[in-house]
Amino acid sequence: MKALILVGGFGTRLRPLTLSVPKPLVDFANKPMILHQIEALKAVGVTEVVLAINYQPEVMLSFLKEYEAKLGIKITCSQETEPLGTAGPLALARDKLVDESGEPFFVLNSDVISEYPFKEIMEFHKAHGGEASIMVTKVDEPSKYGVVVMEDSTGRVERFVEKPKIFVGNKINAGIYLLNPSVLDRIELRPTSIEKEVFPKIAAEKKLFAMVLPGFWMDVGQPRDYITGLRLYLDSLKKKSPERLMTGPNIIGNVLVHESAKIGDGCLIGPDVAIGPGCVIESGVRLSRCTVMRGARVKNHSCISGSIVGWHSTVGQWARVENMTILGEDVHVGDEVYSNGGVILPHKEIKTNILKPEIVM
Repeated sequence: MKALILVGGFGTRLRPLTLSVPKPLVDFANKPMILHQIEALKAVGVTEVVLAINYQPEVMLSFLKEYEAKLGIKITCSQETEPLGTAGPLALARDKLVDESGEPFFVLNSDVISEYPFKEIMEFHKAHGGEASIMVTKVDEPSKYGVVVMEDSTGRVERFVEKPKIFVGNKINAGIYLLNPSVLDRIELRPTSIEKEVFPKIAAEKKLFAMVLPGFWMDVGQPRDYITGLRLYLDSLKKKSPERLMTGPNIIGNVLVHESAKIGDGCLIGPDVAIGPGCVIESGVRLSRCTVMRGARVKNHSCISGSIVGWHSTVGQWARVENMTILGEDVHVGDEVYSNGGVILPHKEIKTNILKPEIVM
């Protein structure tokens, strides 16, 4: 079986982290986002993953080469010379996706974090016998999204309503699809949208079916959603593999700590914290709702909440970092400095307080 992951472009919403690596390689819960997807695909028998990409393919491929061998899965790139939307990349990668088996293939958006119920969607797809299956997820505010109107008993999709003004349903496209190869015959090689141009036609022919995604779902393509996604992911981990979470008198709620990280005395950590490989958390530190990425150091008695600390960065002693502060790679926050929502580009040193959210170039 094969899968296509729509990697796309520059990841501007997750800057400054994406100034250092392409967005799918940004760490989420201590491993690159895209690796969560590739591992889940491998687990259901996918043998080849194609990355549809128009930005830095060589960085992606050289990074994923080591995982190719480790996971025993083939990873290739299909490079766009111009952005092709969400359907054009399928036409471009056609030769990589179709083989004599005639099996359906997966298509995923690279920003989506969930429990990846691939086995369930494969069974659902087989059972309904249609041409395409999509996963949908229930949301509280459907008016912000495109809503999928479907028959609850069979899952057959009736129509799509973009940002509805009146309530038509609360299920939205979750960015996970299983498609028969015949879907590729419907797509031209040009910038085109699978959600707006391809799926409505299949739905009109009554061949498109939707399955409600069990468990959590989050598009983690921007910082606030990344922090929310981490909370949902750790909640799910607690239910499925609680042994992977840290416990102890200085831990509150769900905390994921890499085995190579070092944590000092008298810290209070949690809830919803991920501490990456090689990190050093000195004594008396307070961490909550945050990610501290590989190789970062948080010095004595500092406090970090609702923020992301990028790779190899340092937070000085008695510093306070909060309210969606994002430190890019190799950023150094001085002792006793306060950051309220600062977005700090890589390789900077911060010596003065950031009193309101701003970008520091």
